[in-house]
Amino acid sequence: MSASCDEGEPRTGTAPEGRHPRPQSLAHKLKSLMAQRTDARGRAYVSRTLSQAVDDLPDPPASASFALIAKLAGGQQDNPTIKTVLALCRALGDVPPAYLLPHPGYDDLAALEAFEDPLARRVLALLSDLPESEVRDLVARLEHRREVLGLSRVPDEGTPAGKPKRARRRRTETEAAQYAADALEGL
Repeated sequence: MSASCDEGEPRTGTAPEGRHPRPQSLAHKLKSLMAQRTDARGRAYVSRTLSQAVDDLPDPPASASFALIAKLAGGQQDNPTIKTVLALCRALGDVPPAYLLPHPGYDDLAALEAFEDPLARRVLALLSDLPESEVRDLVARLEHRREVLGLSRVPDEGTPAGKPKRARRRRTETEAAQYAADALEGL
């Protein structure tokens, strides 16, 4: 899973003609999930709390040390075992494991989560082979129906749906010392 996207590079849903969009890296996706999901205390995950969440899973498929999670999120390691991916996804709230794969079709977490629903898969099967004009008409009707019901708008493919970054909290001296000790353990 070594393909990555430079953080400063703009991401769009369409690629130049003849090229496929570059998939987001495992590190980018994992960091994003850790920032968006919350641990048992209601805080964004860090390596240590995610490692603990994996260990707290009933019948965890694997164990994941905080050092391994830090390497994965930092991009120093990009080839976890399947068991590790499954454990991380379960601990992060049953994220579809395909999301962590390096493929541009798997970069849309909302679509992958929707695909988990058998009824959504049935709708997709029914849409296949319909003329594009009919599919566009159905999409327009569904968007209108969501608006009437007061549901949130579903972003178009390639539209960033992530939350803006918030300022990071500074560590206390005790937390900084613990962090340094933990980092030395992981070496």
